[in-house]
Amino acid sequence: MTSSMPVQLGPVQETLLIPLLGRAEETKRRGVINDPRAVEIVERLDYDFSKWSGMSTLRGASIRTRMFDDFVRAFLSKHPHGTVVEIGAGLNTRYERLDNGRAQWVELDLPDSMALRRAFFEDTDQRIMIDGSFTETDWHDVVAARPGPYCFVSEAVIIYLDEAKALRGLKTLAERFPGSTLAMDTTSSRMVERQKHHEAMKLMSMDSWFRWRCDDPASLEGQGLHLEESLTFMDASPELLRAMPASIRWMRRLVPWLLEWQIRGYRLNRFTLQSPVA
Repeated sequence: MTSSMPVQLGPVQETLLIPLLGRAEETKRRGVINDPRAVEIVERLDYDFSKWSGMSTLRGASIRTRMFDDFVRAFLSKHPHGTVVEIGAGLNTRYERLDNGRAQWVELDLPDSMALRRAFFEDTDQRIMIDGSFTETDWHDVVAARPGPYCFVSEAVIIYLDEAKALRGLKTLAERFPGSTLAMDTTSSRMVERQKHHEAMKLMSMDSWFRWRCDDPASLEGQGLHLEESLTFMDASPELLRAMPASIRWMRRLVPWLLEWQIRGYRLNRFTLQSPVA
C-alpha cells in the first residue's frame, strides 16, 4: 500500500489543491477533463479534501483549466518548438495533457509548492521545474535560455498578489519577453469583495484570498500587455457549456443578462507582450 504524503503549504499555495481535486473528481465521473494523475495524487496526499468535495467550484476550476488548455494548444499549433512557461505550476498536469514532444516546458512555483510537485513529477530534457516567485526575475534567465517564442500561463496565480506587485511583475515580464503570449485570468473589484460568500474560499483563511482587482483587462496596455482575447465561462466551447451545472445552463437560456452580471468579473485573457508605455 502506498504511504500517504503530508501537505505543508502556505495559505495561498494551499489553494492549488482545489483545482487538483476538481480534476480528480471530473476524471472519476468522466466529466470535462481526463486526468488520472490528479486522481493518483489526491489519493496519495494526507489532506482532508472532504470540505470541498462535491462543490460546483470544482467543476468550474476544471472548465477554467480546459479553457487555458485551449490557449496553450493554439500557441503550440503555431509554434510547435516554442516554450510554455507555467507560472505557479502547483500540481497542474498541462504538460501531460498537451505536450507535443517538441516544445520546451518551464514550470515555476514557490519552494513549498515545488517541493510537493517534485514528489510526483521529474525534470526531463523537455521539461524543467524551478523554485521561484513571479515577483522576482531570476527565473527569467532560465526561460530565456530556451527557444522562443514563449507562452506564459498564469492560471489563478497572479490574482493572489497585491496590485503593485502584480503590475510590476507584468511590466518586467513584458520588458524582457516582448512578442510573447501571456494567458492570465483577472478578477473584478466585485469578485474580490465577495470572497466571503464564495463556497470554497470562505472555508479558508483570508490570507489565501485573491487580492488584485482588475475591472478592465484592456487597461493593462500601459504595463505592456496588449489584449487579444478576453473570455468569460460563457465563451467556453459548446462541449464545456453542456458540462456546466443545470442551473447555469438554465440561466444562460432564460436570463442571460443576470448570468452575465454575475460572472463577467472573472475573465480569462490572452495578451501579447510588448514594450510598456513609458
